[in-house]
Amino acid sequence: MSGVYVYAVTRADHPLRLDGLRTVGGTDEPPRAVVHGPLAAVVSAAPPDLRPKRRDLGAHQELQERLMADGSVLPMRFGLLAPDDTAVRTALESKRDDYARRLGELHGTAEFNLKAARSQDDLLREVLDGSEEARRLNQCTRDGTGTYEDRLALGELVARQVDARQRRQAEEIVGRLSGIARASVVADPSKDDFLNVSFLVERARADEFSAAGQALAHDYGAAYDFRLRGPLPPYSFAA
Repeated sequence: MSGVYVYAVTRADHPLRLDGLRTVGGTDEPPRAVVHGPLAAVVSAAPPDLRPKRRDLGAHQELQERLMADGSVLPMRFGLLAPDDTAVRTALESKRDDYARRLGELHGTAEFNLKAARSQDDLLREVLDGSEEARRLNQCTRDGTGTYEDRLALGELVARQVDARQRRQAEEIVGRLSGIARASVVADPSKDDFLNVSFLVERARADEFSAAGQALAHDYGAAYDFRLRGPLPPYSFAA
């Protein structure tokens, strides 16, 4: 064998429902497990010419998602190769304690992702209601008496206020849900959102977390757009 392609590390007793899955590179040899002690690495034959093609990226992700559907998994990045099975076993031995600890942390958990946006008109009204200077500059702009510097100052003031308020609201939202989660990871939001956060939640508390998310959306009202997805495999915490 010219080498092996490594998809993921999991427990040796993890279900391996690998039938019918494509392999990276489309090799004839099906995916399999290299077992060493309490751990296993899921691998397939290394393709002769590995490139990040759409088909291969899809095969890599599909196999990881199949594994994650049955329990905790540590997904490897696309393109990870090893010379042979012996090298894979050596890696499992050298990182045995770390892998076992991380798999234990993920055992019985799911990921929820929450994205939040807010009506910009509603946010602007809040800024104007809370700042006398913003109201003055806005009035000057509207009635034509303001200067270029006034318009520039208004834009800067509003931007600062919007950023501060959205940061504060993001912290409040994460804090409200964190009590039900084991951990959280805040990612960079898109231009339309002010919050993009993933929570690691025990599967036994998944319904409780979903209900808390719905209650949060109700309390914040129609001016906010909350999108809660889950339970999902804990990708954000396993990588």
